[in-house]
Amino acid sequence: MTTPRKLIHIDMDAFYASVEQRDFPQYRGVPLAVGGTTAQRGVIAAASYEARAFGVKSAMSTYKALQLCPQLVVVPGRFDAYKQVSAQIKAIFSDYTDLIEPLSLDEAYLEVTENKKHSPSATLIAYEIKQRIVAETGLTASAGVSYNKFLAKVASDFNKPNGLCVIQPHQAQAFIDKLPIGQFYGVGEKTEPKLKALGVYTGADLRQLSPQSLQSIFGRTADFYYHLARGQDDRAVETNWVRKSIGTENTFNQDITDKAQMLQALRPMSEEVLDWMQAHDTFGRTLTLKVKYSDFQQVTRSRTEPKAFRDVEKMMKHLSQLLDLTQANAKPVRLLGVSLSKLGEAERPDEPEPTSWQLSLPLLA
Repeated sequence: MTTPRKLIHIDMDAFYASVEQRDFPQYRGVPLAVGGTTAQRGVIAAASYEARAFGVKSAMSTYKALQLCPQLVVVPGRFDAYKQVSAQIKAIFSDYTDLIEPLSLDEAYLEVTENKKHSPSATLIAYEIKQRIVAETGLTASAGVSYNKFLAKVASDFNKPNGLCVIQPHQAQAFIDKLPIGQFYGVGEKTEPKLKALGVYTGADLRQLSPQSLQSIFGRTADFYYHLARGQDDRAVETNWVRKSIGTENTFNQDITDKAQMLQALRPMSEEVLDWMQAHDTFGRTLTLKVKYSDFQQVTRSRTEPKAFRDVEKMMKHLSQLLDLTQANAKPVRLLGVSLSKLGEAERPDEPEPTSWQLSLPLLA
């Protein structure tokens, strides 16, 4: 009989906002958000739990956030501070295992089936890591423990903040059957309505779909969801995996039409992408802007440079130009996204590679 793997997913609680509250005592216990501080044009990047109680959340305009919570304190991000804490947390992980897959500055998968502490219990390891994070950084983290990535990640979000949730193999199917369909990996704003239109609201409903129905919804990933609904996920914790791109996006509570406001929203996203790349010692030469209009039409605009994008001002200059190649000046925008690709490719400073523009065809989202 095969011994189940032991995986932990660690997710820091309200990471950016929690660092600010730790470093500045005046912010503790009050509603706090990290993001654009200009009420008319700012966008929230992260919100403390005190702010979330009023409905404030990431990707929301600062204007809307202040409407929901007039006493909200909004501060600009300090990404150097967040990187420093992230390095501390990774050092803690490394005391237990070398099988670490960072997903961002504030979350990672750890495989502890075999571990440096020779502990038979992944739950005890997760508890000890959480305690050390508090002791060494003054911050809290939530942990999910299970035998595969899907369940570990879902579990880490189950008892936030400062939670610890364990899903044993014999508990998995009952847990999945009750899981809302929107909490399944990769089921987003496009796919969730399609599933609900078919009467699929939970994992139990997903498990009842025929392979043909899954194929019509998920295409090439139909098999993946067939297995997820049955608690099966064989993805490994990859320490040296090659990522093709890194990006982030925000959906706004209210459509925006002003270019300056769009650029204000794109700045923290650009900083987040660059921060991830610096933390992973990589870079990217292709910058892509994603725009979704209020009518749900979606377009992307990309630019490839001979040298990598390494600073936010360079990114912002090109994002401004890319915005001008869309209809954002004429149509309300509900979502913006930023990504960098061609990661890790050798730079060619002496090669006069021409700049190329890639215009994608509109897609209905």
